[in-house]
Amino acid sequence: MSRKNILIAIGVVLVGAAVVAANLYFKRDKGLTVTTEVIKSRDLEAIVSASGKIQPKRLVNISADTPGRVVNLAVNEGDRVKPGQFLLQIDPKSLSTRVQGGDASLQAARETLDQMRQSVETAKVQLQQAQQNLTRQQDLWRQQLTTKESLDRAINDVKQAESSVQEREKQIKPQESRIAQERASLESMRYDLSKVRIESPIDGIVTKRNIQEGETAVVGTMNNAGTVLLQLADMGVIQAEVEVDETNVPNVRIGQIAKITVDAIPDKSFKGHVSEIGNSPITAATAGAAGTQATNFKVVVLLDEPIPEVRPGFTCTADITTATRQAVVSVPIPAVAVRELVYDANGQVIKEPKTDKRRRPSAVETSVSAQELKPGQTRKETEGVFVVRDAKAEFLPIKMGVAGDKYFEVLSGLKAGDQVITGPYNSVRGMADGDAVKIDNTKKK
Repeated sequence: MSRKNILIAIGVVLVGAAVVAANLYFKRDKGLTVTTEVIKSRDLEAIVSASGKIQPKRLVNISADTPGRVVNLAVNEGDRVKPGQFLLQIDPKSLSTRVQGGDASLQAARETLDQMRQSVETAKVQLQQAQQNLTRQQDLWRQQLTTKESLDRAINDVKQAESSVQEREKQIKPQESRIAQERASLESMRYDLSKVRIESPIDGIVTKRNIQEGETAVVGTMNNAGTVLLQLADMGVIQAEVEVDETNVPNVRIGQIAKITVDAIPDKSFKGHVSEIGNSPITAATAGAAGTQATNFKVVVLLDEPIPEVRPGFTCTADITTATRQAVVSVPIPAVAVRELVYDANGQVIKEPKTDKRRRPSAVETSVSAQELKPGQTRKETEGVFVVRDAKAEFLPIKMGVAGDKYFEVLSGLKAGDQVITGPYNSVRGMADGDAVKIDNTKKK
């Protein structure tokens, strides 16, 4: 081989070696690219959001207390009414006739009582005359100027007159009872007659009108609800009736402040407070999941300020502040991950021995397999975050408090100044303790 061919061969080998070295250099593991955030103190608010409807605190259904045809209807839906304002009238002819008949019966009973009392007075006069005659007969008998028969007749006349007075006096009490019964019946008829004219019991607006003039109002029975003629709503005090998920209800308390937004009034919010928490669940089928039940509880939020042009049934959302924290250590929600850790008998985490980190374990892979657990060791899922230490990710268990909109309160495990890994999402979920990382926060907002 000539000298020139040898030099060419050496050059080819050197170029190949350079290419291999460059590939190895650029293919070496430089670590995951992650974003981080420095832990600091901030104010947090725990919010429970729920949707529902705007309803008046006082809602009155006007029904008929007596059946009949509506002959005068004075209001329409949307009309504002005052207490005592005339709403409608049911035909009073039938009840008026009954009242007239009852009045006549009462008058007749009173006249009968007057006659009975007059007869008692007559019987008392007759008794007095009989007693006077008996006195004369007794005087004559002492003087031997009358017969025994005349004296006995006078005595019997007195007894008969006394019996007549007692009998007529006894008839007065039943008649007085009949009069009281007739009077009570007449008062009931008059009361029924007064109910054909229906007036507004509250200051509000007519939200529903379910009857037209000329239609017949039906009275409710034990097994059949009557006709709801009108529905009145007092919109002076309104509330939001929302449905809160069963997992959030334990955090809701009476008096907690809330912010209410109404779909029909965008870009505005209104203040309120929790006034009622239901004890019985409202169970409804979850959309898109046949057979699945979502259990919610009714929570009533009383509004502390008026809402202009509001109507019952408006859709609304209530954001209830269930807890507040001032200047507490907090961690971004995306930074929190769950890992299975092994604890010794004293509750201390057993660290995994350092191995080749180029083989990244999955999020569910444990540091020690189940067969390697020693006596006294336990395995459990633990919430924590990854912090950056010497260009490597280190998993730290934390204890969390209330959940804010974007941050969790940290009760223990972190301190202000720690640098936690917040993303990317897939990297945090698949990261393992000890993975090499490099920080790139240029893409953060």
